[in-house]
Amino acid sequence: MSDKRSLSRSEQVRKRRNERAVKEITQTRERALKPMVKVTSRTKTVPIVIAPKQKERRRFNVALGLPEIHLHKPKFSMPHFRANWRFASLLIVLLLGVGVYLALSLPYFHVPSATVLGNNRLTKEEINSVLGVMGQSIFTVQPEQVRARLLTNYPELLSAEIKVYLPNHVYVTVVERQPVILWQQDGGYTWIDASGVAFRPRGSADGVVSVNSLDAPPAGLPILDDPLSPPPFINSDLVEAIIALSPLVPANTTMTYSAADGLGWNDPRGWRAAFGISADDMPLKIRVYQSLVDSLVQRNRIPEFISVVHPDGPFYRMASNESDEALDENQ
Repeated sequence: MSDKRSLSRSEQVRKRRNERAVKEITQTRERALKPMVKVTSRTKTVPIVIAPKQKERRRFNVALGLPEIHLHKPKFSMPHFRANWRFASLLIVLLLGVGVYLALSLPYFHVPSATVLGNNRLTKEEINSVLGVMGQSIFTVQPEQVRARLLTNYPELLSAEIKVYLPNHVYVTVVERQPVILWQQDGGYTWIDASGVAFRPRGSADGVVSVNSLDAPPAGLPILDDPLSPPPFINSDLVEAIIALSPLVPANTTMTYSAADGLGWNDPRGWRAAFGISADDMPLKIRVYQSLVDSLVQRNRIPEFISVVHPDGPFYRMASNESDEALDENQ
């Protein structure tokens, strides 16, 4: 048997691959050592200018169903400047100053006159005369100060609300006091509302009870909830007593007040009646008085004075030639 073994197929392929690699290396070496042939040209050499490489833009491909349509990312350029905070602060101060100057000086922001709502007896001109907002810049109007000025000058106002709107509108909503008593004293007169506050009469009012006072009435306590409200001229208890007693006053007769007898009147039938100033027992006093008058009329006795200031001890006084008689509650 021969010592030389026949090669397998895989070994033959590996051998041919190695031979090919050796052949390529040899050809590469020979090519590298081959001298370069000098090439000359009869034309003038033109220098080659290499254009700067442009920055590649990012491209976004969006499927729109149409061929060859591409959307590119928009390019925004921001201005470059050096930050100078002193200059910026100065610019802001100047802008604010100009804005304040324009706000105070432009006629567009000046109030022509206030719009008054809810007034009945007081006129719009009278209210505007004390508001102090005509021709004033809307930015300088202080509603609380305007309200205080209005209520201080006109006690006949029960309340007032001030609202300010741009560019130059001021709305004033007022509620006037309603008179219930016409108080006459020392040749003067005034209206009084249900809380006892006195104010100047304006025009006419229905259902007002007239009272002719011989002495100063008891004053009421100040209203702590609203310091701008004036103190009551008379206390609320006396006001309630006057309102309760008013239906009993004879026609064409004026109710009177005195410190000694309180409320009363001079009855056209010839006597003077006195009821005091307490409102709590005024309905009882009225019943006792009516009962006493009916009893005297039935007996044809005409007194000169009847007092029910104390309903548990009423009395009447006849003329000077007759003695006083005390009556109990049942009489």
